Amino acid sequence: TFGDEAWWGDTLKLHQAIAGARNGGVGPGVSPKTALAVGLKVDADALPGQVKSLIRAGRVNLDDPATTLALLKLNAVVGVTGIFDGAGNIKSMGVQCALCHSTVDDSFAPGIGKRLDGWANRDLNVGLIVSLAPNLTPIADLLRVDVATVKAVLTSWGPGRFDAELDKDGKAFRPDGGQAGTLIPPAFGLAGVNLHTWTGFGSVPYWNAYVAVTEMHGSGTFFDERLSDRVQYPVSERSGSWNTRGTPDLVTAKLPALHAYQLGLKAPKPPVGSFDAVAAERGKEVFDGRGKCATCHVPPLFTEPGHNLHTPAEMGVDSFQADRSPTRMYRTAPLAGLWTHQKGGFFHDGRFATLRDVIEHYDGNFRLGLNEQEKADLIEYLKSL
Repeated sequence: TFGDEAWWGDTLKLHQAIAGARNGGVGPGVSPKTALAVGLKVDADALPGQVKSLIRAGRVNLDDPATTLALLKLNAVVGVTGIFDGAGNIKSMGVQCALCHSTVDDSFAPGIGKRLDGWANRDLNVGLIVSLAPNLTPIADLLRVDVATVKAVLTSWGPGRFDAELDKDGKAFRPDGGQAGTLIPPAFGLAGVNLHTWTGFGSVPYWNAYVAVTEMHGSGTFFDERLSDRVQYPVSERSGSWNTRGTPDLVTAKLPALHAYQLGLKAPKPPVGSFDAVAAERGKEVFDGRGKCATCHVPPLFTEPGHNLHTPAEMGVDSFQADRSPTRMYRTAPLAGLWTHQKGGFFHDGRFATLRDVIEHYDGNFRLGLNEQEKADLIEYLKSL
């Protein structure tokens, strides 16, 4: 947690909303059914055999927030750490990287199974979960808005999205009124990849520090003078988050090991039978040839070695999200393991609902003139990566 329980528990009091009034918290509480419905996952390997048997037999009340607390005591809720006092009452909570960047294989039940670390949790409704916190005043004060506005912004993201720049630039919505969050990306397949995030903010260890300190609110050090630009980043310039010196520093010493761990997370291969292998072979020829996909998505990285960024104009999309980055550009996203994160659409904000939509966009933008068979084959190849 990097000590982030000081924020999520001690400050926002999110643990109280989870516990509910009957368990020393506030409100109705969050039952396991509700937790699973908002995309939280349960690690089946953390459940004792007897508990699994009781769940299978229908003898565990999944409508009771007390059961959620019991799961937290077992450290079974992926990415969430409950902190309990000597009497067994929850007194705080923290979150881990795995909250957004791990899921489960649903092998025990929907939302319950073996962990799949590095996978994007596109079911997770981060904003809705945070909106339940009893004390959102610190966020409202930071953004200089009221709590009702904060809740409206948080609940606008929907499942699988998060806005990691809101606390820097204060841009809660797009110019067209749409939500400003971006899709949660996977944390696997990053070995050899230079710039990270949809807009190439920095390297993998840069982003680990950025998120751990400024988003998870862990206690640590983060520095990026680019984020002190009063025009582009008025909120972080005002708050000083661009130069955070938390004490004790619980982040910096962990960055090397975290980086090494992530680089070892390889993109998973798609299940047998999930794509047409013959069509995929033809699609590879399109990808490498007439489709010109490999010009930017260079195999086997499926992004460019080097400065893997492009202007919005090159990509034929608007600049809103790019302009929130110091680079003002978009990164060529790695494609390996694409089959694992198709929920929520494609591109940074999910604007393209299907792979076919993505191909149609590029076919028009680059005037490729692909025929229907080539487009269909290309889809199968992308599913095979």
